[in-house]
Amino acid sequence: MRLHSVDVRELSPEIARAMGGQNALLTAGNRTGCNTMTIGWCQTGRLWNLPVCTVYVRPERHTYGFMEAQAYFTVSVLPAEARSVMQLCGSRSGRDVDKVKECGLTLCYGAGDAPFFDQAESVLVCRKLYVQDMDPSCIVAGQEKIGPFYGPAGGWHRIYTGEIVEAYAAK
Repeated sequence: MRLHSVDVRELSPEIARAMGGQNALLTAGNRTGCNTMTIGWCQTGRLWNLPVCTVYVRPERHTYGFMEAQAYFTVSVLPAEARSVMQLCGSRSGRDVDKVKECGLTLCYGAGDAPFFDQAESVLVCRKLYVQDMDPSCIVAGQEKIGPFYGPAGGWHRIYTGEIVEAYAAK
């Protein structure tokens, strides 16, 4: 494995910079099966005096079932040149294709047997702490900016906040 353990405080700014540009792979499952999907929404920070990572998944996504079934999830930031991996993992369903095999990704496992990828530049391994569905009635401003993310494209996201229990970076 080319990744090594690092202090999460060093890695959090790097994860934040990747969102909206490089993006990342959210992965949930275990050694018997997993699914991954491209995400552009992710926050890291502190909550309840713990280092945390928050991700968002629509119920229609194949990854949703893995997120619900498992206590851990991972966020893997791949190099910018891995755009084809991001494209495939963001446009194809794990119901139809084995994305890990199709992309030639190498699985590694962290705490709770949470799967992540050796090709990553950085990885967060998270233990779920808090789960809540987004509620459109809670939008207090910006409906015109938020509304286009919903409708025919699918349902409202579920919010998953996990304690960052391990962090890795490429050597």
